[in-house]
Amino acid sequence: MQSLEIISVNLWHILVSLANLLLIFLIVKKIFFGPVRKLIASRQAEIDKQYAAADEAEKQALKNKADWEEKMKGADSAADDIVRDATETASHRAEKIIDEANAQAELIKARAVNEAELTRKQAEESIKREIVDVSSALAEKMLEREIDEKDHRSLIDSFISGVGENN
Repeated sequence: MQSLEIISVNLWHILVSLANLLLIFLIVKKIFFGPVRKLIASRQAEIDKQYAAADEAEKQALKNKADWEEKMKGADSAADDIVRDATETASHRAEKIIDEANAQAELIKARAVNEAELTRKQAEESIKREIVDVSSALAEKMLEREIDEKDHRSLIDSFISGVGENN
């Protein structure tokens, strides 16, 4: 019979064991459950704070991206304006340089025409002087002696051939 008592179910043992379990549960709940809940709540608050900071950082990044894109559009527009202004300035300078070159060319051309005219006049005067000199030399020779028509022609021909050789 002793063997049956060991195997038997004792209701008081079960109730005492359940009471002990309940008592241990209540003590553990009182001692550990509050601090564990506080720890979990603080960690949850910290995680929520990190999520909020991440959301704020993402919003700021999107705003910065939008600002950057707007500035890049403005920079492209400013670059186009600078290129357009530089092109216009270069065009105006080119026109000015061409106008100055044309004016200098006209001035050089006018000087060349004036110099050519002056040279032509000097050549004409030189030829006139030579003709006068030739005429006076011819007249001088004619006055030195009296000649007939035949001698006169031969004298003029020899004089003219002598003038051609001198030039």
